[in-house]
Amino acid sequence: MGITNSNKVLSTGQIACGETLKVTLALTAAPDIMSNPVDIAPVLDRSGSMAGPPLANMKAGAKAFIDIIAESTGGQPAGEIGAGSRIGIVSFADTAVQDTQLITSVADLKGAVDALSAGGSTNHAEAFEQATALFDPSSSNARVIVIFTDGNTTTGVLPAPVAAAARAQGITIYCIGLIGSDGVDVSALNDWATDPDAAHVAVTPDAADLEQLFADLAATFPRRGPPTS
Repeated sequence: MGITNSNKVLSTGQIACGETLKVTLALTAAPDIMSNPVDIAPVLDRSGSMAGPPLANMKAGAKAFIDIIAESTGGQPAGEIGAGSRIGIVSFADTAVQDTQLITSVADLKGAVDALSAGGSTNHAEAFEQATALFDPSSSNARVIVIFTDGNTTTGVLPAPVAAAARAQGITIYCIGLIGSDGVDVSALNDWATDPDAAHVAVTPDAADLEQLFADLAATFPRRGPPTS
């Protein structure tokens, strides 16, 4: 967090030698994202197992997340992601696609989320591949993947090595397990996510929980640094 304002309050004007003085220091902090831009790829599961409430909850949570990032970066009044940060939407079922590039328009990002429909198998490996390809390695922005899924791979190659390759490039991976018709494989999420699991993996049943989770998440995004495991 970055300190944006401070206010010292003294309980007395002067003290004699040997006495004590009470000082209250109030600090107002802003998220690191204001001074350390982040490129974020929400990776959204639109496979058949997400049909119905899970897909609806994911959409609501993803759009709330976009609003939170816009507000955290000071761009909300203009409908933009601000302070140099960007978001790019990736979605996946049998295959994965980049629904947007890394952009700042809140309306365009939400439009891409709203356009998703559920159907098909679940290819997590290609989801990680497309998300990784979205980033510009030469950018100084931190790079974050936030994957929303029910955690069950049903097609494609094993995703764990692909996720590990992304982490080795310095990309931070958060895994959000959504409870779909097939349940959620938390062990798989733990395998894909950046360590420690407690800080990068969560399971949530509904949109209300997602909104609170994203409010907390937005304040924890990392600065650009060396590759992590």
